[in-house]
Amino acid sequence: MYKSPLLHLSTLALLVSAATQVGAYELYADDNSHLNANLEAVFGVFHSQENYAISGRLNEGSSSWREGYIKYGLSGDQGLGGAGSAYGAFALLSSGSWGDGDAAGFSDGSERTTKIEDAYLGWRSGNLIQALGENGVDLSFGRQNISVGDGFLIQGDSLNLGKGLADGEFNRGGAYYLAARKSFDQTAVLRLGGQEGWRSDLMWLKSDNRAQAKTEMYVATLEHVAEAGTVGLTYIDTTDVDEQYASPAQLERDGMKTYSLRATGNAGVENLFLSGEYAHQDKPHTATEDAWYLEAGWTFADVAWSPNLSYRYSRFSEGYDTLFYGLSRGFGTWFQGEVAGNYAGPFNTNSRIQKVGLTVSPLENVNVGALWFNYDTIDRDLGNTDGREVDLYVEWTVNEHLMVMPLVGLYQPDKSAEQGGTQLGNNDSNLYAQLVFATFF
Repeated sequence: MYKSPLLHLSTLALLVSAATQVGAYELYADDNSHLNANLEAVFGVFHSQENYAISGRLNEGSSSWREGYIKYGLSGDQGLGGAGSAYGAFALLSSGSWGDGDAAGFSDGSERTTKIEDAYLGWRSGNLIQALGENGVDLSFGRQNISVGDGFLIQGDSLNLGKGLADGEFNRGGAYYLAARKSFDQTAVLRLGGQEGWRSDLMWLKSDNRAQAKTEMYVATLEHVAEAGTVGLTYIDTTDVDEQYASPAQLERDGMKTYSLRATGNAGVENLFLSGEYAHQDKPHTATEDAWYLEAGWTFADVAWSPNLSYRYSRFSEGYDTLFYGLSRGFGTWFQGEVAGNYAGPFNTNSRIQKVGLTVSPLENVNVGALWFNYDTIDRDLGNTDGREVDLYVEWTVNEHLMVMPLVGLYQPDKSAEQGGTQLGNNDSNLYAQLVFATFF
């Protein structure tokens, strides 16, 4: 059976998060203070014609299941005269899965829970320190969602396993695909610099996620932000894991250091998109590992429906630790294929992956997209996840409070689980479908 540390981040997280910030309901506001009520609800229906051997508990056949969550709470800010402003948020999240559970067997459909999702306080400097620009100092503490760059290394703590592994020891409450819970349990974050020019983040992050072995890490970034693009350095020192829950690969996080160089932007050319990152990992007891990608895209702005065509090549070495990667720019980042990225593998390790994407906008509130992926395993002695996938999807913003996102995927593995792959019983094409509704106020 193919085995890998598994990290899952919702392909909806960024879309819903951005919409929620816009759609918050204002309870009170004056010149110096604001209090908002926030509601985010997501529900999805899923079906996979084939099952996968990742969890070790499923048999050949199909899976049909449902997932949903509701996040509800308050957020606000208070001006402090000439001393900047204070801000904070508190939110609960109720989640669940129903039916068969997902096609990899991470959930069994019986997961339900309600827990605190956000609980943080912060301070922004306003114009107090003019040399650093407006809000050039931002200090926050507590339970919150944290992202670095485009999510290649860190995009929240969003691995949401259910009861399908280890008798439910890693259960986080359901909604595996939707990745209901995204916040790190404990954080201390200092952000220096404004929205342009040189800026930096210094962070301490502690996960309470057993599937992430409760990883603790220190993160430092240095970026230069300009109109033509952003260039950044990232340093991550993972200093501790809970050995009780750690896989052999996760045990190497205790003392592992990750360095990355990244860049994204248009290089001053309208309609062009360029992005890339290289990450190098020094592990305490095993060989060094690395991962990198290069991506380019072009928007045909003068053509009907403004089609955007993109290509990306990414490579992840045999023992590369994917840390907390996730969605930042829509479907396919960094969740490469709705079947392969969620259930079958590869999970951004021991693989070379090519991606071609095409999106069009027939209406102002409708985006239609197609994604093609090719998966090429580097070391097939560790398992064979060679294959191809095509995903077709629609992002329909019905109104300011509702999004509807249908998707159909066709996944073709080269090998069955019996031949060293992960698909149970055969290597037939898998027709996969999902329909997701997201509402926010």
